[in-house]
Amino acid sequence: MDMIADILLVAGALGAGFYCFILARRLTKFTDLENGVGGAVAVLSAQVDDLTKTLDVARGSAGESSRSLQELTERAEDVARRLELLVASMHDLPQNSAPTKESAEPVFVRHPRN
Repeated sequence: MDMIADILLVAGALGAGFYCFILARRLTKFTDLENGVGGAVAVLSAQVDDLTKTLDVARGSAGESSRSLQELTERAEDVARRLELLVASMHDLPQNSAPTKESAEPVFVRHPRN
């Protein structure tokens, strides 16, 4: 009976050793920097760095565009105020009821030459 227990114990130890050997090989492949998860992590890290740089450039460009748009908006508001003043001053001009033939033709005045 002791002999059978020893044989089963040795068989179990050999099976556990073989199982550990297979797991060690898989773990080595799993952490390989070129093909495994290590490589994927390295690639993702590089992509994160690239995206961070691109995001910084995009933020700078958006800030410049925002400033430019703000300046253009202020200029447009100034022009709109001037136009409102011009339109308001047009209301102060007398209105002609109907143009006559004399007023429709341009009048040329000759200036004497010196």
